[in-house]
Amino acid sequence: MPSKGLIARIKDGDKIVAAEGYVFEFESRGYLKAGAFVPEVVVDHPNLVRNLHQEFVHAGSDVVEAFTYYGHREKLRLIGREAELEQFNRSALQIARQVADETGTLMAGNICNTTIFKPNDRAAEQKIRDMFKEQIQWAVEEKADFIIAETFSDLEEAMIALQSILQHGNGLPSVVTMIPTSTRKTTEGVSLGAACQRLEEAGATVVGLNCYEGPDTILPVIKDVRAACKGPIACLPSPYRAKLEDGPSFMDWINPITGKKAFPGDLDCFRCSRSQIRLMTEELVKIGVDYMGLCCGNQAHYTRAMSEALGRRPPSSRYSPDMSQHFSNLTDDDHRWTQSTFSKVTGKLQPSTD
Repeated sequence: MPSKGLIARIKDGDKIVAAEGYVFEFESRGYLKAGAFVPEVVVDHPNLVRNLHQEFVHAGSDVVEAFTYYGHREKLRLIGREAELEQFNRSALQIARQVADETGTLMAGNICNTTIFKPNDRAAEQKIRDMFKEQIQWAVEEKADFIIAETFSDLEEAMIALQSILQHGNGLPSVVTMIPTSTRKTTEGVSLGAACQRLEEAGATVVGLNCYEGPDTILPVIKDVRAACKGPIACLPSPYRAKLEDGPSFMDWINPITGKKAFPGDLDCFRCSRSQIRLMTEELVKIGVDYMGLCCGNQAHYTRAMSEALGRRPPSSRYSPDMSQHFSNLTDDDHRWTQSTFSKVTGKLQPSTD
């Protein structure tokens, strides 16, 4: 178990780096099907899940998040594996707990948008409460350090998630995040800043935003959240470059080469550079964000960039670039000829005289 929990770390002024992005990463590796986006890899290839947890911690993540996103009853019913629901969740939680214990990091349980929410529908609400209850209880039994509830566009569903954590979470802290909608309001018409404020007042430990947009467009919104909230806030965008006029979220962006929607398998053309992620991290610190990371599209080198931007040296920093060792920069006798030749053939092209 970690020596300090989530609340103690934040009170001590620590910035929490939380690596997410398991869904897109396993899809790109060929172990998760885009569409339903169900984490079947947890049961089918558990060692790969363990390895990705270890990669993220190696890169500087303070949190090992159990891969139960879209591992709820409705999603497993959709793919015909509802009977394996408990196995899916407990396996994910146990793998995450093991890696967290081995590395001294925090382990988070996870619940998320259910895709079946309907306003003013008591039957749908009860179904959602039952789904959240079982996942939260399994997280408690498998010794999660806190619980993440994420990717909500409906404030009411986010409130149901928070209420479920407070009721069934055995006192565990919560991180509750909304998506940065294009209207900058929830489906009920509540501004995202006000929505986070209400979640905070209702008992969430940390509130904020996650997914759907990249750094450039989410930063102004997280400033609104900071202004509205008194306590710790979270920001976990996706590592993609786009403007609001490109579409409400990465699900709408058009690949400039093909002219077709980039989601889900062609978003690479919008990827951020590592430098952009470092700059974003520095800006999040200035804004006063306490809990930060990246969501869909995240990879370990981005997590390392965030960690290093905070002045840290995670284990993977041993392998951070050092171009002084590249042969093009070596001028000793053994390398002088290669270095000078390489400089000539890769130097700036002379203007054409044609």
